[in-house]
Amino acid sequence: MPYLVQPEVEGIGYQQGGVAGYEVREYLLEKWNHTCAYCGKKAVPLQVEHIHPKAHGGTNRLSNLTLACQTCNRAKGTQDIRVFLAKKPDVLERIVAQAKAPLKDVSAVNATRWALHEHLTQFGVPVECGTGGRTKYNRITHNLPKTHWIDAACVGASTPDILHVSQVVPLLIKATGYGNRQMCGVNKYGFPIRHRQQQKRYFGFQTGDMVKAIVTKGKKVGTYIGRVLVRARGSFDIITQQGRVQSIGYRTCTMLYRCDGYSYQKGKSRQFLPVFLKIQGGTAAGFIP
Repeated sequence: MPYLVQPEVEGIGYQQGGVAGYEVREYLLEKWNHTCAYCGKKAVPLQVEHIHPKAHGGTNRLSNLTLACQTCNRAKGTQDIRVFLAKKPDVLERIVAQAKAPLKDVSAVNATRWALHEHLTQFGVPVECGTGGRTKYNRITHNLPKTHWIDAACVGASTPDILHVSQVVPLLIKATGYGNRQMCGVNKYGFPIRHRQQQKRYFGFQTGDMVKAIVTKGKKVGTYIGRVLVRARGSFDIITQQGRVQSIGYRTCTMLYRCDGYSYQKGKSRQFLPVFLKIQGGTAAGFIP
C-alpha cells in the first residue's frame, strides 16, 4: 500500500520513497480508465481526488481516491460525495461501487510476477522487477520524452543516473510467426478451394527469410532488401520498407538471415538537444527531442 492511513510527518519520504506518487497515479488511471469519475471527460488533465474529503476525516487509502478534472474537483471542494452528487444518484452509486472494486487483473499479474521472481532467484542470477509507475518516474526524472524504447531503458530501480539516448537508433522487432499454421485459399464465398503445399522451401529459400536482391536488368533494376515470399516457379516477392516488389528471380537473391519468427528493422534516430535549467543551488539538465 503506497499510502498510510495515519502517516506522520516524519518518515513519509523514507517509508514511501519518491516513486510512491507515480505508482498511485498509474494505478488510479488504470482503475478509472483515464476518465473523470464525476463528469466522464477523457483526454483532459486529471487530478487525484479524495472521495471522502480529508477535511472531514478522509484517508489516503486507494479505496478513497479517484480521478477528477479540475472543474469537478473545484466544484466538489470539501463537500461529502453524497452532498455533491445528491442530484445524480446513479453516478454516486457507480463511484462508490467502483472505488471498492479491486483491479483483479492487476492482482493476477502481480501474483504471477512474484512467483516468477521467486523461482528465478533460485538460479542465483540477479532479478529485478519493474512497474509502470517506476518507469514513468525514471523517465520524468531524466527529462526524457515518452517512446517505447526509452521506456524500456527506464524500467526498474537499476536505471543508470545518466542515460545517453541522443542519436541512438533503436532496433524494431516484430513477431511475424513461422508460417507453419494450417492455411488454405478460399473462393469469394469463403469456402476452401485449395490448400498450401506442405513444402515451404524452394531453391534454398523459405518464406520469411530476409534477403537482398540485386537486379541488374529488366524493368525492376535496383537493390531490394526485405522478407521474401517464395514460389515454386522461382519467381519470388519481396516485402521491403517501401512496399511489395513482385516477380524477383531467386538467382538475384542473397540470404541475409533465416526466418526465426521475427522481423528486424532499424528505427529512426532522434536528436535530443541538451537544455540547462537554472534552479536554486545549481543547474539541471534535460533534453528536447
